[in-house]
Amino acid sequence: MNGSEVETKVATITGVRRVIGGLATAAALGGATACLAAVYFARQVVVPKTFRKEDLPIRRVFRDADGSSLIDLPTSPQTTAPGRYSLWFAKGSGHACIGPITGMNAEAGTVSRVVERVDAGDLTTARAGIWSGYVFSKPDQLGLPYSEVEIPVEHGAAPAWKFAPTKITATSDIWAIHIHGMGGTRAGALRGVPVANRLGCTSLVVSFRNDREAPAAADARYMLGQTEWRDVEAAVRYAVGEGARQIVLFGWSLGGSIALRLDDLSAHSGYVSGLVLDAPVMDWTRTLISNARATGLPAPIASLGLGLMRTKTFRWVTGLAEPLDFQSSDWVGRASELNKPVLILHGMGDLSTPFEVSQLTAKLRPDLIHLVPFEVEGHSQEWNVDAEKWESAVADWLLGLGLGAVTTELDDVGELTSAVAEF
Repeated sequence: MNGSEVETKVATITGVRRVIGGLATAAALGGATACLAAVYFARQVVVPKTFRKEDLPIRRVFRDADGSSLIDLPTSPQTTAPGRYSLWFAKGSGHACIGPITGMNAEAGTVSRVVERVDAGDLTTARAGIWSGYVFSKPDQLGLPYSEVEIPVEHGAAPAWKFAPTKITATSDIWAIHIHGMGGTRAGALRGVPVANRLGCTSLVVSFRNDREAPAAADARYMLGQTEWRDVEAAVRYAVGEGARQIVLFGWSLGGSIALRLDDLSAHSGYVSGLVLDAPVMDWTRTLISNARATGLPAPIASLGLGLMRTKTFRWVTGLAEPLDFQSSDWVGRASELNKPVLILHGMGDLSTPFEVSQLTAKLRPDLIHLVPFEVEGHSQEWNVDAEKWESAVADWLLGLGLGAVTTELDDVGELTSAVAEF
């Protein structure tokens, strides 16, 4: 047995001992119930969801005096936030874009907002829905020319949308690759395309394993970027084959973690010139513990759940083909290893990926990381609450790196956003 095998064996034994120790702690906290809670927590993390509860009641859909379509929703920090959002309904088959607030009824506890468009389904018959930041459910809603392409990946071909720049510039061989978040689809990353297009970049909006669009992995489990990055690397290879000289990775939430892994591990990382990360997961351990705490799960049980995901011994519980290596995705601990410029756009009230983790990472690497905070509580809804600020921050940062050309005046960001809204 060679040295590396010994180290692997010792690490495996240590991991098993930690999990067994965690089981003992869980037993002390309540025996089988605590152990089941840890298993449930672990599976909630790694098993892709096929169904999400429509937990936002729809009070009323009606016409205003001027004929505008309006919707009444219960007031909450998210439904009363400024900006534009998505409302999914009819078990995910219906989608509407929800716009500005027109009024609030304090006595009824409701907020009225404009229904900008209904892309699918009958909103008037819906009784509940899911609030999200997508805004665009289809690529044609951007009003930009695009084509459907397929990226060869490990288990087949992953669909992607390619947006060629509307104005050819000296920087048209700079490609922006847009990576969506956990539990979502590539439509969730469409928000980053307009500003990239305006700067003369080609955009590729990609899918990856287990997102219901790309081919699934053999174990059909989320690996939190640990393997998903390979599918995005395939997109980088495609871009290079199509003439890309430089690549900017746009990552949303999990997509941010994937982007960081790709830049760290890919043989093509030399083409990556910068990373634009929206509400990224900079450290999975801190993020998952924070999520567990927010739901009232005791820290020892959450820690046990993490332990179950770290070892092969309990893969019969998690279904993972290989254990998760949380240390390799800890960019707080690995901040000194970052070597590319990073722009982070993050809401200070984000309860899913804590703002404080992005803030800490930025403090550790002020030479490379520029953090732009937003006043928003919803996860990955920075663009939604202030699209002009988001797009201006991205444009200024990319232009500062020489990664784009001004094809429209920067002051026209608001006009561009308004034009997309009216499409």
